[in-house]
Amino acid sequence: MAKTYQIAVMPGDGTGPEVIDEGLKVLQAAQAKFGFKLETTHFDFGGERYMRTGETLPDSAVEELRRFDAIYLGAIGHPDVKPGILEKGILLKARFALDQYINLRPVKLYPGVETPLKGKGPEDIDFVVVRENSQDIYTGMGGLMHEGTPQEVATQTSVYTRFGVDRALKYAFELTRKRHAAVPWRGLSDKDKSEGKIGQLTLCGKTNVLTFIYGLWERAFHAMGPQYPDVKRDYTHVDATTMWFVKNPEWFDVIVTGNLFGDIITDLGAMIQGGMGVAAGGNINPDPGGVSMFEPIGGSAPKYTGLGVINPIAAICAGGLMLGTLGETAAATAVEEAVKYVIVNKLKSLAAGKMGYSTSQVGNLIAERL
Repeated sequence: MAKTYQIAVMPGDGTGPEVIDEGLKVLQAAQAKFGFKLETTHFDFGGERYMRTGETLPDSAVEELRRFDAIYLGAIGHPDVKPGILEKGILLKARFALDQYINLRPVKLYPGVETPLKGKGPEDIDFVVVRENSQDIYTGMGGLMHEGTPQEVATQTSVYTRFGVDRALKYAFELTRKRHAAVPWRGLSDKDKSEGKIGQLTLCGKTNVLTFIYGLWERAFHAMGPQYPDVKRDYTHVDATTMWFVKNPEWFDVIVTGNLFGDIITDLGAMIQGGMGVAAGGNINPDPGGVSMFEPIGGSAPKYTGLGVINPIAAICAGGLMLGTLGETAAATAVEEAVKYVIVNKLKSLAAGKMGYSTSQVGNLIAERL
């Protein structure tokens, strides 16, 4: 009997509904081919609903979302809503309430996609960033004093617990091992290979200045390391990480980092893999019964709304990432291969309005290839 998954769909704002429509088109093709079923329920949380009702993501909706196997999200952001309201009220609330403590961002350059890095190709840009997603400066601890006066004081405190750090590290170590269970990572030295290493996990921090926060991360990292003797441990400061992303991205395999640093370096990762049009991510709760949320990492691009020119590939890749996380690995791989084929053989560009096809036609091409 075919397995059935309950998927909550939140198309969101701007071009979000357009790209999600194409993602669902590809997911429908995948379920037909691979013998599982996706039952979808749509929710209208976003800017339009907020302006109409004053609601972002009510507590009752969070409880309803807990019964789904996954959430498929378009984009949140409306030009007529003050920045921060929707992001905090919907995105951060969902992440925290559903304990989606891992943000997973594959950074992979597909054949046929241009990168701004001279001389680099798909063999050089293929790594994953594991971003802790529930602590750090995003917890909202802090406040204002004497607001609007020359004596105004603003504080926003970064908070980490050993529990939160440990569970993010465990996910990252396990992912590194899983990623290379079949094929050892190409970047390991002969010495590493002779010691039985199959992958490399890099901790990205700032231990020379943020000594309390990243001192905790570093101690936890090396305390857990002996449980994974097949994983090589490495460390880079966050500023050096951004430098090496540009100069030597082939040095990276799996990177684990905090919430703020992860937020920043994954946007740089998106650029070196070809732009926001191909960058997908997941907000993961890997615990039994956990509900994860998958999305293209770009914004709602309101200036392109309704024109049929936006690139839907990042949303389609987010759907593929969702399938892989649900355990439908063959289907996830097939979605990725279909995306690669269409990029190489069909599209003129990945830029909005320059693909040579409409948003819907790109979805059709990938679904048909699948």
